[in-house]
Amino acid sequence: MSERPESEAGFVPPVYPFDKLTEFDKLASRLDGGMVDLSVGTPCDAPSPKVVEALGHSGSERGYPAALGSSELREAAARWIERRFKITLDPASELAACIGTKEFVAGVPHWLRLRTPSRDTVLYPGLAYPTYEMGALLARCRAVAVPARPDGSLDLAAVAAEDAARALCLWVNSPGNPAGQLEDLAECAAWGRDHGVPVFSDECYVEFTWEGPGRSILEDGLDGVVAVHSLSKRSNLAGVRSGIYAGDPELVGYLAALRRHAGFMVPGPVQHASAAAFDDDESVVSQRLVYSERLSYLAAVLTGAGIPATTPGGGFYLWVRVPDRLSGDGTVSPAFSMARWLAEHAGVLVSPGDAYGPTGRSHVRFALVQPNERLELIAERLVSSRAAGP
Repeated sequence: MSERPESEAGFVPPVYPFDKLTEFDKLASRLDGGMVDLSVGTPCDAPSPKVVEALGHSGSERGYPAALGSSELREAAARWIERRFKITLDPASELAACIGTKEFVAGVPHWLRLRTPSRDTVLYPGLAYPTYEMGALLARCRAVAVPARPDGSLDLAAVAAEDAARALCLWVNSPGNPAGQLEDLAECAAWGRDHGVPVFSDECYVEFTWEGPGRSILEDGLDGVVAVHSLSKRSNLAGVRSGIYAGDPELVGYLAALRRHAGFMVPGPVQHASAAAFDDDESVVSQRLVYSERLSYLAAVLTGAGIPATTPGGGFYLWVRVPDRLSGDGTVSPAFSMARWLAEHAGVLVSPGDAYGPTGRSHVRFALVQPNERLELIAERLVSSRAAGP
């Protein structure tokens, strides 16, 4: 369980995880060809020209945008959900827009605490995107990590009865970041309903599901659940900050009303472009192929260099266990030791697994967000180093 860091002056924000990589950045940049940055999941591939065109020709620059999302955006998002998951939503009451999904994830505990002041706990995956925990801390809540089963999925049976009784919400993430695991979302929804805990399902990588079809928690009914989707990964639009949340009309309506009062509005031109993005499936099909090929290529390169890697169930990350020879002398975690070695010998910047929770300290994460020629440079450097270790 995480407690909020405080001092006499109040809350002290912890160091941002990626700010800890400055040393490795410098090491990697010394090699010919420079650093290959696979640390942050920021897309490098171009968005659809249709979407870029829409961004510049909305005619919406002068007026205030719709706080809930324009009818154009919400209807386009509902059409996408129906195409992808065979779920019919009322775009007027069961779906709303957010300014990217990170701000939504970080804000949900605060808003739910206003709704249910008697509860003070956020449940989230023990190996996860850091913002689930940080959102709880920012709302002055308890952040309680749910442990994983051997296959990486949530072990909800391990949640203590007291924590369930105090829970404002349960966060699930499938496909998961960083490990790419797939959750049984029907099981998660059922657990939430049985315990009276709203379940928020972060599904931003769903278009990049490799094992079976992409799934949404909404497929098992809307009661007590909210699905969160982003255009950052799906449509290579991380820079425009656009996402949606959909599901239980009571939850969606409450959150939308609070956000409207607080002025959380997706800019008008972004809303127009987002509608175009949700109506565009062709570019997503192409992007799926790109990520699939990159994952397979780098997994084979790493395995050939004596760093066993397997492709994930979903997402565009490789979650790689640190080989014993790269685990270091114990002065830092195995993840930081391997990240340093990779920076020095392969010129690649990766994320140490510690950033995603204590159970990640023996892994590193590779984000496959660089062009093929940059991945080939990593391969050349690993061959040159003979993967001989530090």
